[in-house]
Amino acid sequence: MFIYNGGPGSATLWLHMGAFGPRRVVVREDGHTPPAPYPVVNNSASLLDVADLVFIDAPGAGFSRIAGKDKEKAFWGVDADAQAFAKFIQQFLGKYGRWNSPKYLFGESYGTTRSAVLANVLGDEYSIDLNGVILLSTILNFDLSPDSPGFNPGVDGAYVTALPTYAATAWYHNRLPGTRPAQLEPFLREVEQFAMTEYAAALHQGARLDAATRQRIAERLASYTGLSTDYILKSDLRISGGQFTQQVQLPGGLTTGRIDTRYSGPSLDVLSKEAQYDPMIAAVGSAYVAAWNDYARTALKYPAEDGFKIFAPVFPAWNMAHKEPGMPMAFSGQTTNVMLDLAQAMKQNPNLKVLNTGGYYDLATPYFEGVYEMEHLPIPESLRGNIEYRYFASGHMVYLNEQSLNGLHDVVADFVRRTSR
Repeated sequence: MFIYNGGPGSATLWLHMGAFGPRRVVVREDGHTPPAPYPVVNNSASLLDVADLVFIDAPGAGFSRIAGKDKEKAFWGVDADAQAFAKFIQQFLGKYGRWNSPKYLFGESYGTTRSAVLANVLGDEYSIDLNGVILLSTILNFDLSPDSPGFNPGVDGAYVTALPTYAATAWYHNRLPGTRPAQLEPFLREVEQFAMTEYAAALHQGARLDAATRQRIAERLASYTGLSTDYILKSDLRISGGQFTQQVQLPGGLTTGRIDTRYSGPSLDVLSKEAQYDPMIAAVGSAYVAAWNDYARTALKYPAEDGFKIFAPVFPAWNMAHKEPGMPMAFSGQTTNVMLDLAQAMKQNPNLKVLNTGGYYDLATPYFEGVYEMEHLPIPESLRGNIEYRYFASGHMVYLNEQSLNGLHDVVADFVRRTSR
């Protein structure tokens, strides 16, 4: 199983030290982890019980460095990145004699974008068929990102697919007006239905939406998000992720997490329109970096003279242009969409299975965005049964919650056992 984080440009210490490596760092699940020493324990949720694990850092991240003429163009871009990973996997299979082994990709966040392109490249250009692709915190179509949808006017899908996460967050922090639903998941099914029907229809009408309907939709949104009807109306029924994380707990002077909305921290500026930092990253980042560096140098005896880079400096060099299957050239529009890549990989390898997973409290890649993308893949009905879904009461990094980590292990392990025979 080839495992990698996203970014793009991220090292894979998060999945290594948090999810599936033999050792993991223990952090607080919804608050700031105290400073070192950080507890590192044997990881009973490691996937070593079902697969040999190959953790791959993005080129230029971790202990790796890129070099040579036009090195940024060679590695830092949607298509260049996928080609680099494909060549690495091909060389790994040859060097270690694993050509006839069942093969899996596991990507988190931008790693899911990479997996869609990579699965197609491996099958189409390298004749390497995969048994399965596991997507954690999925984003294939960047039109659906809730981060800055206001810069993409006329495309309203991001507001629709983010709404269930807004509702889950308001439920978690007890910001819903009226009686709080007893169970989260039935409540989310209700919100999903409203999002895909009445809310989506209202947004698509644009300026044609009548005042009475606008008021009614705003009131429903207020009931699901904990934001005021007046604020929603002033925002034209369209709330970005940054607005929501700044506003939902603002009466208490708190900013809500983006990567994991269960986390909170003091607002840096209560007058800001959008959140100015992510309390979740501030809460756990130091623990992961310290634990990995200590583990790599003391337990693994890795003789690194240069420092470990959490992220490669890929921006502004990163090229979001992507050559979609069937297109004569790469196009560099406002957003990247790799749904066609995964669809083609599934069509050319009809035995390929896909496991789509995520957390209800993820506002970087909302869980319902992943559902929406899978349900809109241009594949025949006969292949839809190859896609499985599983979601957890956690955030973007599902494994921060120990119960969800164990559940994720069990789901992935079962998936591997069923698809590797």
